[in-house]
Order: sequence, then C-alpha cells, then structure tokens
Amino acid sequence: MTELRQAALAFGSNLGDSAGMIGRAMEALDAMDRLSVTARSSLYATPPWGVEDQPDFINACARVETDFAPLDLLAACKDLEVALGREPGVRWGPRLIDIDVLWMEGVALTSERLTLPHPRMTERAFVLVPLAEIAPDLVVEGQAVREWAGSADADAITRIGA
Repeated sequence: MTELRQAALAFGSNLGDSAGMIGRAMEALDAMDRLSVTARSSLYATPPWGVEDQPDFINACARVETDFAPLDLLAACKDLEVALGREPGVRWGPRLIDIDVLWMEGVALTSERLTLPHPRMTERAFVLVPLAEIAPDLVVEGQAVREWAGSADADAITRIGA
C-alpha cells in the first residue's frame, strides 16, 4: 500500500450554479476510492483574476488525504473537471469548474504538467483566504498560509457560505 499524504486543492467556478458545481466536485472527489476530503472551506465570491471581463467567481479550498502520486492526483482532478462538463477555453477565462492541486505533503515538484507547491498560490487572495480557513498553519515558501492571507489584498473577497 502506498503512503497516504495530505494535499490541498483549490476550486473555482463562474458559470452556471457555481456553488453547486464546487459542492459536486468535492463530493465526487470524496467518493473516490483512493482519496478522502478531510476539510472544506467556506465558499467565497471573488472578482475575476487574469481576464477581468467575466462574471465573478465562487472559490473554495479543500484538504484531502490520498495515496495518489502528484501527477495522478492532477489527472484525477482534470478528469473530474471534464466529467462535470468543463470544456477547453481561454486561460484564466470563464469556466464551469476548475480544480487546482496547490500543495502535497512532502512533495516539491517542477514538471511540464505540475509544479508543487503551486507557483502562484501565494499571490492569489482567492486561494489564500479559503485555504487559510482550513489550513492556517500550512507552511508554503517558508511562511504560514495565515500570514500569506493576512498580507494579501482580500478586500474584494466575500464569504458567502459553507
């Protein structure tokens, strides 16, 4: 049996029933044989990032426990996006569902498909605010997530529910 590891995932949606879509994505992940969702953040309304001419996003984070290798976890997340109806689109553009692997316990990785920890997570309040809710003591790049979140520009981010 492969060792279980903690990991952190980020979810985003700004098309359709975004809150419902994120909930379905978390439920589907939790139903997988080799993955268990151990903590879920609240949902947050956030302004778009990157491409600004689009609807606001709903964002959330989850902590999971899995025996997936990092690239297998990424593949499971991307396969789930497709199963939930995501279609290819503009980078940082509107999307039905987006699931990003942010961090995995004991893993530092740089590859063509995945970099861990996520290379831009410490710059994005829409990731840091929900992640700080469920993993405030998680250390990324030498600093706790709560500290990264405390210094992020989170004025436009609004908690909208569990």
